[in-house]
Amino acid sequence: MGARKRLRAEKIKEANKSIAFAKLNKSPIAPRKMRLVADLVRGVEVNKALNILQHNAKDASTSLEKLLRSAIANWELKNEDKSIEEVTLFVKSIEVGGGAMLKRIQPAPQGRAHRIRKRSNHVSIVVDAANAE
Repeated sequence: MGARKRLRAEKIKEANKSIAFAKLNKSPIAPRKMRLVADLVRGVEVNKALNILQHNAKDASTSLEKLLRSAIANWELKNEDKSIEEVTLFVKSIEVGGGAMLKRIQPAPQGRAHRIRKRSNHVSIVVDAANAE
């Protein structure tokens, strides 16, 4: 590995040590459907985001709620000196990317076949603190 590449990798590792994030891979929901719910909570305070996800009727909201709770727990582990009551947590960023696609074939009339693409997604969420002072 070259010197510049190693220095950049070390800088990225240091930056990741200070933020709290959680990842969900291979979720069997289409990315477009997951993005609809993710857009509701992007940039919102954590308690309000949990409330939005709990009262949303879409299936994607249950997996996003679990992921958000995991990110909050990761923040608590990284910041043991700070209390969660003292700090206001926000959903800093949430990204939904396409995952693997299962390709299936559906029989169609007259000897034809239609392709069915069962899409999955990868979600990563970053939680950051803003002092309430």
